[in-house]
Amino acid sequence: MDTEAVQVGQNVQVVDPEVRAYVYSLVTALGGFNGVDADKYVLGDDALSCLRDIKRWLKLYDTKSNRMDVARCLGEANLINGDLVPILSMWWESGQNGKHLTRIALACLELLVPLTWPVEPHSQMTVNHHRHMPYLQQVQVQYKRGLLNQSSTGILRAVIKLALPSMAIPRSERSTRDEGILKLMLYLFRNLATIAPNARLAAEGEEEETSRSATINAFQAQDVFALLLTMCSNMEDDFNTEDVILLEILFQLVRGVNVEKLFMDDAQRKAKRTDELGELLGKESNKKREYAKNAPTRHGRFGTMIWVKRDDAKVSTVSGQDTLKDGQTTLYKMDQSKKWNKPRQKRRRDDVNLNNDFDLPVYLNSQATRNLRTFVEEFLDSGFNPLLTHVRKAIEREADRVLHTHTSQFFYVVSWFLQAERARRARQKEQREKNKSTTREIEPDSFSLVAGVLNQETFVFLNRAMQFSMDHKEWHDLNASMRCFTQILLTVQEMTLSPLEEDQEIADNIQNRIFYEETTHDRILTIVRGFKDQGFGYLDACTELCHVFLRMLERYSKENVDMQVRSRRRAIRKKKAEQSANSAGAGGNDDENNEEVDSEAEELADAARVSKERKFDFNRFAAKFCNQKSVDTFVAFTKFYRELDHEQLKRAHRFFYRVAFKQDMSVLLFRVDIINLFYRMIKGPEGLDKSKPAFRDWEEFVKQLIRRLTKKMDQRPALIVEMLFSKINATLFYLEYGYERQTLSEKRAPAEMEVHPQAASTKEDQLAIVVSALMMDGRGDLVKWITDVLDSAANERDSWEAQDEARRAENPDASTAPNPMIRVKHSDEACRTAMFSNAKLRLLMTLAGFERLGVEDVPGASWVVPSSSTAKTLRDTKDTIEKSRSNPMQEINGEDPRHQLRRKVHRGTRDDSQGPMDVDFGADSEGEDILPDGPLFPPNLRTKSNALQELKQKRRKRHQSTEEHEPLDDETLEARRRTREANALARQAKIKSDLYIHASDEESDEDGGEEFFRLEEERRKAQAKRIRKALLTGIVEDPAQSTKTKKGGKRMSTDGELEASNAGRKRARSSLFGGGSDDGESDDDILMTVAEQSPSPPRAGSASNEAVDNETPLTSAEDEMDFDDDLAFSKERQSQVAAEDLSSAKEQDATVNGDDDDDEDAPIIAPSRRQMRGGFVVDSDSE
Repeated sequence: MDTEAVQVGQNVQVVDPEVRAYVYSLVTALGGFNGVDADKYVLGDDALSCLRDIKRWLKLYDTKSNRMDVARCLGEANLINGDLVPILSMWWESGQNGKHLTRIALACLELLVPLTWPVEPHSQMTVNHHRHMPYLQQVQVQYKRGLLNQSSTGILRAVIKLALPSMAIPRSERSTRDEGILKLMLYLFRNLATIAPNARLAAEGEEEETSRSATINAFQAQDVFALLLTMCSNMEDDFNTEDVILLEILFQLVRGVNVEKLFMDDAQRKAKRTDELGELLGKESNKKREYAKNAPTRHGRFGTMIWVKRDDAKVSTVSGQDTLKDGQTTLYKMDQSKKWNKPRQKRRRDDVNLNNDFDLPVYLNSQATRNLRTFVEEFLDSGFNPLLTHVRKAIEREADRVLHTHTSQFFYVVSWFLQAERARRARQKEQREKNKSTTREIEPDSFSLVAGVLNQETFVFLNRAMQFSMDHKEWHDLNASMRCFTQILLTVQEMTLSPLEEDQEIADNIQNRIFYEETTHDRILTIVRGFKDQGFGYLDACTELCHVFLRMLERYSKENVDMQVRSRRRAIRKKKAEQSANSAGAGGNDDENNEEVDSEAEELADAARVSKERKFDFNRFAAKFCNQKSVDTFVAFTKFYRELDHEQLKRAHRFFYRVAFKQDMSVLLFRVDIINLFYRMIKGPEGLDKSKPAFRDWEEFVKQLIRRLTKKMDQRPALIVEMLFSKINATLFYLEYGYERQTLSEKRAPAEMEVHPQAASTKEDQLAIVVSALMMDGRGDLVKWITDVLDSAANERDSWEAQDEARRAENPDASTAPNPMIRVKHSDEACRTAMFSNAKLRLLMTLAGFERLGVEDVPGASWVVPSSSTAKTLRDTKDTIEKSRSNPMQEINGEDPRHQLRRKVHRGTRDDSQGPMDVDFGADSEGEDILPDGPLFPPNLRTKSNALQELKQKRRKRHQSTEEHEPLDDETLEARRRTREANALARQAKIKSDLYIHASDEESDEDGGEEFFRLEEERRKAQAKRIRKALLTGIVEDPAQSTKTKKGGKRMSTDGELEASNAGRKRARSSLFGGGSDDGESDDDILMTVAEQSPSPPRAGSASNEAVDNETPLTSAEDEMDFDDDLAFSKERQSQVAAEDLSSAKEQDATVNGDDDDDEDAPIIAPSRRQMRGGFVVDSDSE
């Protein structure tokens, strides 16, 4: 048995001697090399039985007993290289005809697979595993060397030959034995691709003989690649159970291979390697240079020790001659001597194995590179879609042959081959550009070769796998998923640039599906924020995914301005169980019934996913990345700046630039360790190589960031202290704005409710429904409180009415005082809260006649019983509520009374307060000029102010003193009056209210539409002509005077009155500049013209008026002049407004004075005015 404790130097029995003897005897009886012909292997008398016994020992002793003793004995006996390989060679050389020898060869294959199965550490290892595992790992490398280096015999080709008869049988006719032979062959190839020398163990022989390059070359030379392509391309038809084994083989072949180098030609690859060697030599020289600055010399002093006085009057001891250089170097030496043992949190052990190590680079020689590139191109052309589609379906349905590691392998293989497809297209494009003159034009290739992983099923599977890995903290699986998602995004981005329209449409559709789900956005954000210590490979994958996703989403959102996203939130739905009517009558099982009722009455919060669409805002989404955790992730990535390539440095630079300058959140970067990192990258020591292309961008970024830091320190001195810590949201707000965020928690009143009109038509029915709803909610106390308030208010109103009658009886001539309002007092604090938050109670209070005082609806607002409510009305309302409270309705039309309440519907979007509501439309048509029943809508009357009256009186006196005119006769005055009245009627006929004009009005009269629009066009032109004449002449009649003296309107622009119009224009100008007038009518017209032509000066309170003007701009000169004078002013204008209008009129007249008379025929556009708040639309209806 095994000896557990022995002295040093003695032999240790690691295997039971009896087991070793049995195994050695079987290996000896199997056969060996003849002494006469040492190169020829001779089988034993019962070789087949020996092979079966060895297999039985492996199965019963090692597998079932969980030991590795037999495997170690077989390794020490050199079974594979000494017996099995020669037997397979002998079978290959004999022509593969002997049936007995073929059975022996199959038995050898059955032993090759378990002996070459990769040995990896796992959680259920025993002492024997730890003892035998290093030896077995070394001996498996020897097995691989022996199987691959038999190029003359072709062991792999012999294994394929053994499985060809089973492959030739149709899948429906294959037996279990045939399927087993195929799996044995594939598992052997998988084992050979997986076995690799252990870096922690001493290697025996040449490492190149067992490297990845040797494996690829052997697979190419012995037709293994051809076999794999055949099986992958016929996956659905003949090999549907071997899919996951083929996936493992592909994963082990391409794991760690650089795709860019794979698709380079020899010259490019040589140049690339030369550059890499130059970079390594440069790093070495830089390190030597840094070391030489402080390196000891032959004649230098040694044993130097100095004291450093610190600020706190303490002294520290520092040794080394380099401390004598300067104070900064001394302090740096002190910092290097410090060591902080940061306590590490205990986390789950996650060992890296051959199935999840994605980041270990693999070197391939030139021949292996060419062979692998040929295989990859052929696989993309024929086997990519069939194999990976079949594997995805098998993983989704959780087939028995699928293991946990196959999911991560699937995503890694997809990402690697997508990157290979893009690299191949780039290489083909370069070759076409280079040989453009010698080659004919070739149609561009479609992306259908990789369409099997660009469908919706793959995206759903990928999102589900990413979420599962995040939830269970399986970081290696999440790493593979992120790589796959990143390569899908990059492939879709390249599809958008394809010359084929079909590829562009597919790419746009894919982007729409990916970016439509907000859960995908949140998942990317969570991944970036959740980095801790998952390793550099995970860090590289998550930062690359964030960079690509943000860049593509920004571009897509700019191209699609109306982009929508579907957000899913959890809505809490509360349920209450209703108590049955006959539950109270149960006798024997009262306790059980009560428990059931209580359990049913509990509120059950069901988390239901509620989906809704909303407009996407990229700036809002990008701002979510501006937090300390995301910055820490990229800072941890940037700390490897000496090992990062150009693309990785560019990725980090773009993120910090977005945070600091695009999102203007540079405060997040103002931390001591971050600023120190950026400074060391530029200034050193051990800074970023200045020859790198990204150095200039980083240098400019750090310069601008430090400049902002100094400015912010001057503005916020507290930043000096905050630079030591990470920034929380409150600190960010304070440092940005200089004051703390003011948070006010305001409760909003619930939405107003109403009773459904079909459920109740009278007030009594509405009260009954609302009271029943409150009673079913268990709020009978609120209903009782309402009745008490109504009873108290009725009694108080009775006493007041009795006092009022007594007072009038004593003094009938005394004025009647209005009824006082009665305040509604709440009974307790719960009632006060319900008055604000209970929508049903508020509806009941409104139906009862209560009114809320004040505009703001806030907690504690006062409710009153209005003075219009009489005692009889209050008592009737109380009786109705009491009746409904004593006998509430259980259902209405078969429905719950609570279902008859709904959110109050606000019909229409216009303000009902604008414009008159009590308008008698009459029976006339809009198109008639004669209005027998009066105008459809009353005009906005203008009132004269005292300032205007005084000014007109002064002007009238001044005008009468300067010149005298003959008075007009009665006929002329009567003709003018009739003309003004006709014009006023025509203007009033054009007034139409926006309250009664809608888009549907045009569809109501199709037959009369043409006639209507023709008449409207004529009226519009006539009105524009009249207003233009009025603006030119400056004479507009005063509607105030026309109301009193039946004179109104404007002058008719006829040929007979052309002279009068000209004379009126001259008089108007003279009066504007100080001249007089013969009557007050012209003065009023002049003043109104001035008021119309001159806009009022802006005042502090005119912001709302200006906003109204800006919202409805005029579109043409005709529209600007097509308005009625009566609508230009409000009904009640104060004297201050008139004075300001008058002052602006004088300023306007100063500019009008310089105009020539030749401008009379040109149309004058009146400037837009501020006082245009009328409730009517004065433009044409056709507009």
